[in-house]
Amino acid sequence: MEVCFWGTRGSLPASVNTDNIQRKLSSALEVAVEKGLGSGIDIEAFITEELPFWVRGTYGTNTSCVEIRDGDDFVLCDAGTGLRDFGNYLQTHADLPPKDFHIFISHMHWDHIQGFPFFVPAYVRGNRVTFYGCHEEMKEAFKVQQSHPFFPFRFEDLGAEIHFVHITAEKAYDVAGFKVTPKQQNHPGKSYGYRFVREGKTVVYSTDCEHKFQSDEDTAPVVEFFDEADLLIFDAQYTFVDACTIKEDWGHSNNLIGMELAQKAGVKHLCLYHHEPASSDEDLDKLLRNTKKLAALLEEGGALKVSMAWDRMRIQV
Repeated sequence: MEVCFWGTRGSLPASVNTDNIQRKLSSALEVAVEKGLGSGIDIEAFITEELPFWVRGTYGTNTSCVEIRDGDDFVLCDAGTGLRDFGNYLQTHADLPPKDFHIFISHMHWDHIQGFPFFVPAYVRGNRVTFYGCHEEMKEAFKVQQSHPFFPFRFEDLGAEIHFVHITAEKAYDVAGFKVTPKQQNHPGKSYGYRFVREGKTVVYSTDCEHKFQSDEDTAPVVEFFDEADLLIFDAQYTFVDACTIKEDWGHSNNLIGMELAQKAGVKHLCLYHHEPASSDEDLDKLLRNTKKLAALLEEGGALKVSMAWDRMRIQV
């Protein structure tokens, strides 16, 4: 299967401003001077081969939305602002027939549902959108955000068929060819992670969860949920220091806890996700480098693959 990230930030979208761009341009020019870049040089090769990712690209601006591709239907996790980009991408393929969209919602906080009013396929007759979640108020939350005075177009007037399916934690469901199991997580108002299994491959989507363990017995249920996952998408919004001090009990985790749990569970690929909106691309790049170094030291060569999600990143599983 293929996993595509359409939104990777947490809490609220991250802005790109003049200061951000000038910092990137300044760093790019410094590298160009150092490398002696002159006329006749392949600019595209210079950008892709010489510039760090945080200079030539970005870890993203959209809030949570992840697509898991393997079949004719569309399977997604959360409906943050990344859902808008996903819908716009689909609209470039005008010959697409009516489609089924299966969207698993972790929880009702705004950064996980705010993209839906701008999801173009929801306005197209013949399309079918089914939401799955463990919160009983799921339907009401989506209706309220598209009601007066918050939004000009009512939820009831959408063109597509919209359905809501209430599911239960720890119970497995068959959806669009996947075996999907939700798990309750530690977050204000409760959030739910999802384990997707198809044809021997496993992807775990675990965002908006704070892990506070006192013993191996406390970690056992989480390790079991992550067990042998081919890809673990993990909430690493805070630094370890912030998570243990000023932002304790805010409902998010960090890169070090993610790495520890992934190693205990035998995860193959850990992807850091739900980035702090105040963190710059440079900050996130440094966090990724440090996490990779520590993983390599603890694994004596780095058996655990570590990456950091960015908008429109694709991972083959």
